[in-house]
Amino acid sequence: MTAVRQVDVAVREVDVLVVGAGPAGLTAAATLAARGVGRVEVLEREPTAGGVPRTCAHGGFGTWRRPLTGPRYARDLVETAVRAGAVLRTGVTALDWAGPLDLATVGPRGPETIRARAVVLATGARERPRAARLVPGTRPAGVYTTGELQQAVHLHGQPIGTRAVIVGAEDVSYAAADTVRRAGAEVVALVTDLPGHRTTPARALDSRLRRGVPLLTGTTVTELLGHGRLTGVRVRHHDGRTAVLPCDTVVFTGDFVPDHELARRGALTLDPRTRGPAVDGALRTSRPGVFAAGNVLHAVERAATAAREGAYLADPVGEALAAAAWPAGVSLTVDPPLRWITPSRVTPADALPYTLRTAARLTRPLLEVTQDGRVLHRERVRGAAAGRSLTLTAHWTHRADPKGGPVRVTVV
Repeated sequence: MTAVRQVDVAVREVDVLVVGAGPAGLTAAATLAARGVGRVEVLEREPTAGGVPRTCAHGGFGTWRRPLTGPRYARDLVETAVRAGAVLRTGVTALDWAGPLDLATVGPRGPETIRARAVVLATGARERPRAARLVPGTRPAGVYTTGELQQAVHLHGQPIGTRAVIVGAEDVSYAAADTVRRAGAEVVALVTDLPGHRTTPARALDSRLRRGVPLLTGTTVTELLGHGRLTGVRVRHHDGRTAVLPCDTVVFTGDFVPDHELARRGALTLDPRTRGPAVDGALRTSRPGVFAAGNVLHAVERAATAAREGAYLADPVGEALAAAAWPAGVSLTVDPPLRWITPSRVTPADALPYTLRTAARLTRPLLEVTQDGRVLHRERVRGAAAGRSLTLTAHWTHRADPKGGPVRVTVV
């Protein structure tokens, strides 16, 4: 009988451990390190830090005074965090929890357990691939998600084919179409099962009129065709008609889900609407000492929103390191046509603005916040198209009863 060799795993201590080196994680690390909270360490499983922006060659990042491309924005985030004193470790994966605030990791130096006084989960979001969308057919080459497409084109300079169908009609779908054109391929069509696009009217018009790309609404991809290499996709229109779109590349876009594996393995309470960790307005999760920020909470918002949450963490994490209380908070829910809200718990001291997603177009809606039949707040906010986000201020949170029932947000 062969004896099992027991491997001793080193345990190393830090003050704050940040998991994920995207906009939320890097901004949190930079802000905390600049505050002098102690040793701040960031783990990133990819070989290069910066998150999704480093694969986005288009502009729109940074501020209106200093607009940046995605790669330039990512480099700035990394440089700011390192300059502030944060320790950045790439190629390191956090596998599981080894204690209340201990994480089992593996990287170039082998397995290691890191013990922290506070943990920040900033693991971001991912797109559901073709298999998770249950699209039948063969398994040919030429099938991508947006992230895979951007990495192939922008990071590795790989050819992708000559004719591409984009599945989706969101902002990310139109960005994927731009990437396809940058790779020298033609965009055959954008296909969505929704009744219309979910991007800005100007962007949709530019794609249709100047680029000549048709938008097929009420249309579903039902089958992938081809052996070895994709030869086409079969689509079904809302009236039952079917057709085949000849192509050698298909890109599945949107349909983001939080990358919540660590939160789930740690038995953190998840928000059933967003499927990310449930947090209060201080971004505290259900486990004392563990915070979450960025697109692990809300798949998927702009990099600026994630960075804002990362910066906001400085005070709450500092308070946790000083052994402040960890309030439970009151549940916060929404009624249709609102789909979700984050943070999804309320404490009276909360100050972070709330992000809401709507399932229908809203023009200057009046939002009403109630608890146990009592109106806490009414606010008219900027409108949004279906599938896009609204912002609600947190000026009302001090009126919420910590011992009362759930707080509800409705459109009046």
